Amino acid sequence: MRWVLVGASTIAGEWMVEAIRAVGDEVVAVVSGDPQRARAFAAQHGIAHALGDEKDYPALGVDAVYISNTNDKHEASTLFAAANGCHVLCEKPLATSLASAVRMVQACRAAGVVMGTNHHLRHNGPHRVMREQLRAGALGQLVAARMQHSVYLPAHLQGWRLDKPTAGGGVVLDIAVHNADSLAFLLGEYPVAVCAMVSNSGMATGLEDNAMSVWRFASGVTASSHQGFSTPYADTGLELHGTQGSLHGSGMMSQQPSGDLVLVNAQGRLVLPVPRGNLYVACLEHMHRAIRGEPHEMADGRAGIQSLAVALAVLESAHSAREVRVADVDALLAG
Repeated sequence: MRWVLVGASTIAGEWMVEAIRAVGDEVVAVVSGDPQRARAFAAQHGIAHALGDEKDYPALGVDAVYISNTNDKHEASTLFAAANGCHVLCEKPLATSLASAVRMVQACRAAGVVMGTNHHLRHNGPHRVMREQLRAGALGQLVAARMQHSVYLPAHLQGWRLDKPTAGGGVVLDIAVHNADSLAFLLGEYPVAVCAMVSNSGMATGLEDNAMSVWRFASGVTASSHQGFSTPYADTGLELHGTQGSLHGSGMMSQQPSGDLVLVNAQGRLVLPVPRGNLYVACLEHMHRAIRGEPHEMADGRAGIQSLAVALAVLESAHSAREVRVADVDALLAG
C-alpha cells in the first residue's frame, strides 16, 4: 500500500516510517501545517513528497493515511481520508470528545474503508503471554489488576501535551487510553465505572500530569490505573491477580518490545518466556489482515472509542469527585 503521513510527528519518525516499510508498504508523502517541518521530515526519512496541506495528497494515489497530528485535528483528517477512499490508522486518543470519535468511525464505515487505532501495546509479547495464561486458567478466578504507567515525558514532547487542553493534552488522554486498551485486550471487557483523582506536580500548566483511578468491570474484577508524566525513575508494569495465581509484568508499557513476566502460584515463581518483535510492525500486519477481510487483532475504530470513553470518564470522575459510569459505546454508534 501507498501511505501518507498526516503529521510530521516524533512517533511517525521514530517508529511508523520504518514499520510501514518493514511490511512492504511505501511512504509516499508527509503532511504538516508547517511546510518547513514537512520538508525537513521528508528529507530525513527519504520521502518523496512534503506537503503543507493534506488536501493535496489524493492526487498522489495513496491507499492509506497514518494520522498523528494533535488530537483535536484527528476528526477532520479522518473524515477527509475516508471521503477519499483511504484506509485510516489514527493515533490515540482518537479525538477529544466521544461525538468526534463516533463520527470518525461512522465515516470510515460508510466509505467502506478500514479504520485502526494505533494501540500498540496489545502487540507486545508480555501482554500476549498474559492473555494466553489467563485463557488457560492459570490464575483461577481473576480478582484484580494493577497498572503502573507513570513515566517521564521527555523534553522534545513537552509541548501541547502539557499546556493545551483544547488540543487534547494531559496525561489521562495520553496514557489512560493505553491502559484501557491493554486491559480490554487481556480481559475481553472494558470497565463500566471509574473513580479517579488527578494532580499537577508542576510539569503541566492548567492540565493534570498525574492521575490515579480505580475501575470496576461487569465481571466483578477491579483494577487500579496510575499514569504520570513526571516520574523519571518509575518502572511500568501490569499485574493480574487471581484465586490460584498472579502474573507480574514489568517494563512492558512502552514503545519498545520489552518487558518481563513472572507467574507466581503455589508451586513458586516461574519466569515465563515472552516473544519479542516490533509492536508497530505487528499493528500494521494486523491492519493488512483487516483490509483483506481476515481475522485480526488490530485495535479498530470502535476500540479507539472505547478507550477514549474510559479516559473521559476518569477525567469526569476526578473533576466531579464521584463515581462515573463509562459511556455505552454501542449505544453511541447506534444513535
